[in-house]
Amino acid sequence: MFEDFKFSSKQIQRYYDSAIKDYKIALKYKEPDIIFIFSYNSLIKLAITVCAKNNLRVKSKKGHHIELIRRMAYFLKNQDIEIISNEMRQKRNLDLYGGIAIITEKESKTYLDFLKKTIKEIDKYLGKLII
Repeated sequence: MFEDFKFSSKQIQRYYDSAIKDYKIALKYKEPDIIFIFSYNSLIKLAITVCAKNNLRVKSKKGHHIELIRRMAYFLKNQDIEIISNEMRQKRNLDLYGGIAIITEKESKTYLDFLKKTIKEIDKYLGKLII
């Protein structure tokens, strides 16, 4: 699922910046679906960032989001990240493939708050404070 790869600081920064861009979009809108979609995208990009920092490049295969989430939680030493992120992933899959997921305002706010906390953990992990 992963291969060893030495990323440059610039590459890692680009992944991180892209994740933060999606986070800012999620903050900007009030529509729960938009908040959720951009929060999830940001979360996956953050997982890619953390893995890149650890010289791991994910291969796009079935289940790669699960593995990205698992590795991010492992590197950050926070099992709650894996639990909540997988809840989001399952909801996203229900919506994408089943067309039946309904994201409430309360859920979107909860996921956005979770993302904000995760970003702070990642900032600390990466040794910077951007937000």
